[in-house]
Formats: sequence, C-alpha cells, structure tokens
Amino acid sequence: MNKYDIEKRSFIKRLIFITSTVTLLLFVFALNSCDKQLEIQTDFPFEFEVMPVPKSIAKGETVTIRCTIKAEGNYENTKYYIRYFQVDGSGKLLLGSGKMLTLKPNDSYLLPEQIFRLHYVSESTVTQAFDIWVSDTKGHEQKVSFQFNDKGKE
Repeated sequence: MNKYDIEKRSFIKRLIFITSTVTLLLFVFALNSCDKQLEIQTDFPFEFEVMPVPKSIAKGETVTIRCTIKAEGNYENTKYYIRYFQVDGSGKLLLGSGKMLTLKPNDSYLLPEQIFRLHYVSESTVTQAFDIWVSDTKGHEQKVSFQFNDKGKE
C-alpha cells in the first residue's frame, strides 16, 4: 500500500466519523427540542360590544346599556374588569340588575359575567359624556364612549 492510499483511507475514515458525529448530534438536539408539555392558550383578545342606546336623556332618567364581552377563545381563569370616567355633565353608572352596584369614576370593578347591564342615571341638564373601559387579566383593554344630549334642549 502506498502513501497515497493510506492518506485516502485516513481521509475517508475521518469524513465518516465527522458525518456520523454531526448526524448523531442533530438527532440528539431534535429529541431535546421536542416539548412534551401540551401548550394551552390562555390569552384571547376580546371585543366589548354594546346595544344601541338613546341619544338624549332627561335629568333623573335612566338609560340601560346592554353589554357583551366576546372573546376569541375561552379560558376559565380570565377575569374582566370595568371602570368608567365621566367626561362631561354628571350622572351615575350602576352595574347589575336587582341589587345594583354604583360604580365610582376611575375605580376598577370585577365583572362577574360576560353579559351584563349597566344603568346610567342622568344628574344634570347639560350634555353628558363618559367612557367605559373593560380590561382583562392579560392586559387587553377596550373602550366605548357615550354621549347623551339633554332632552329639554331638543
């Protein structure tokens, strides 16, 4: 056997060794990268929808606002919160039916259901405007704005 044949055999052996090692390493990495845990999606965006409401209200009158939170998916541990801010005029916002909870501006309240009713009671004779914010535990937030003109000035 000449020197050329020995070098050729040595090169082939090294090439086979390197190829086998790389293949084995890739196989080990592929097995390690498989996650045996089932991924459960817990973060779903949502839409805050309200039914149409009148455009005018008189002092002392109540307007019912029917609300629905529609999430793209359902994760039972997601909680929704509501808060509101009165921009113009004065009034109070109530949550629920039967025994109602009076909401204070800019305080956050847990919503027990995804379908609920709000009741806005006018306390002034001027245009009234307020924003309602609904957020979830994952940081998603939706805003709906309302404006009521005074019925006496129509």
